[in-house]
Amino acid sequence: MNRGFSVNSNRPLLDRLGAVAESTLLIDGVQRRIDDFLAAQTSELDAITPELHDFVSRSGSLLAGGKRFRALFCYWGWASITEIPDPIDPMPAESPDPTAVIAAAAGLELFHAAALVHDDIMDSSDIRRGSPSRHRSFEQWHREQNWAGDAASYGRSSALLLGDLLLGWSDELIDEAVTEAGSRGRATRAEFNRMRNHVTYGQYLDILEEQAWRSAPEAEQLRRAHRVVVYKSAKYSVEAPLRIGAALAGASAQHLSSLSAYGLPLGIAFQLRDDLLGVFGDSAVTGKPTGDDLREGKRTMLIAFARRGLPGNARELLDELLGDPELSADQVYMLQSTIRESGALEKVEDLISKYVGEAKSAVDGAGLGIEATTELFRLADRATRRSF
Repeated sequence: MNRGFSVNSNRPLLDRLGAVAESTLLIDGVQRRIDDFLAAQTSELDAITPELHDFVSRSGSLLAGGKRFRALFCYWGWASITEIPDPIDPMPAESPDPTAVIAAAAGLELFHAAALVHDDIMDSSDIRRGSPSRHRSFEQWHREQNWAGDAASYGRSSALLLGDLLLGWSDELIDEAVTEAGSRGRATRAEFNRMRNHVTYGQYLDILEEQAWRSAPEAEQLRRAHRVVVYKSAKYSVEAPLRIGAALAGASAQHLSSLSAYGLPLGIAFQLRDDLLGVFGDSAVTGKPTGDDLREGKRTMLIAFARRGLPGNARELLDELLGDPELSADQVYMLQSTIRESGALEKVEDLISKYVGEAKSAVDGAGLGIEATTELFRLADRATRRSF
């Protein structure tokens, strides 16, 4: 590999449009793979009962569209191995077959959909991507049909099962990728299993912090919030997809380490941006109500910084209101203003810039291939510059 390559010093050599076009083709390919997979389930659903179509169709927008960041990071982790890194070298006689990485990328997107369904149940979220969350959709369906029993209970139970089904389907697609990868499949499966465990650990730590934060020493709250960011989101959003894609291509331990050095700080920055959007984001941009994280009582790094920067009475008011699902628009605005005045917003923005810088430094000159390195630079900005 060309270990001396640097994005900054070789920018004229790069065809950024080529990388962007390749990413667009990947997203289209992943969507087709998801659609094909779902279509293959139709005969089994029909053989049991058409009512299952109504059940599965509630996955709706979760499996169509979206930013597909996990699929993109998976693909470019793979491409960082399969790409010829030296721009002077001729193209390989035979291009690498992307079948396995597209299956893995599709599997990651189904895993993400499952995580969103379960997350919305735990957070009692009403809205996801501008539409009713899955459990609310099932609940509404129950009421429309005038069925017996409790609509809310039916909604939660049905969404829980839908999330479990999506989780199982994601595993089937990963198995397909593992089979395609042959001897590299075992390492790929290990990366996926590790990611799945970490997400579960992180999700529990998240709900633990919402309930048990008063029991933690004041000085520990920022560290504990950072731990949630790492395990619930950072590893699973960026680092793990990169490593899964690279493992499919037979990455060395050194190559995986380079991708982790990029993926973990970028994943932290990605989640910190999400935390800011959860408090300050415009619902037209985020697809969720403004201030949703305030109503859910998320004990994020933003909140930890705010509590450190507020006087006692303001901190007590923040603690009292945070997590109230009935917060009015005026109360949300007041909390937003309080957090801004604490200096927490600037601290988180500074951290985002710091982590993005760390990620870019880690990948620049790491010999990951010109086109892959260029796209990882672009994705670092795209994933963390989502506006309010």
